[in-house]
Amino acid sequence: MSKILFVVTGATYWTLNDGTRHPTGYWAEELLTPYKAFTEAGHEVVFATPGGAVPVADAGSLAPEANGGRDVTAELAEIAGLASPLKLAEVDLADYRAVFYPGGHGPMEDLAVDTTSGRLLVEALDSGKPLGVVCHGPAALLAADRADGTSAFAGRKITAFSNEEERQGGLAGKAIWLLEDRLRAVGADVRVADAWTPHVVIDGDLLTGQNPMSSGPLAAELLKRLG
Repeated sequence: MSKILFVVTGATYWTLNDGTRHPTGYWAEELLTPYKAFTEAGHEVVFATPGGAVPVADAGSLAPEANGGRDVTAELAEIAGLASPLKLAEVDLADYRAVFYPGGHGPMEDLAVDTTSGRLLVEALDSGKPLGVVCHGPAALLAADRADGTSAFAGRKITAFSNEEERQGGLAGKAIWLLEDRLRAVGADVRVADAWTPHVVIDGDLLTGQNPMSSGPLAAELLKRLG
């Protein structure tokens, strides 16, 4: 079967507009649900982070109420690759059939400005390999510029965590910038649905999901492309 690269934030905080650091990381459901879907279908998942940092789950995403009443801490601990991710700079896209970016507020801190991730995204987009990105994961798209300085995702149909969801989550007023706004500013064709409803946007082999509720449907769509 295929190898799928998961690019995960290595950040443990998100800097707010007053300079304070909001503890965060990746969102457990957005990593665990696709991981289980891919591996149960027989695919291999390999993790990479900036600098090979061991990724940390946002504490809020570990709460049973965020996971259908389940305690997912043990499930995450059983994923051996999470404890020893590759360094993103050492990844060779040729080794993988697809690329997936989970969310959490962490990508707003590191992947949004990570040029190594940005180059990988441009390469993945141009390769025609399935590229799945969910929730705050699309923050990484902000670092994906072409040689002329334009965004590789300008004009592409995508979705991402919406301004309304950030407001309802209580952090919009504290954010230095909002993801939906920034993606529109670089020319992406951002399409959002009602807050907290599953929503997947497909533009060729670019597949994006709006929020944690979209990670399962997004993974299902990516699996279709892997056959």
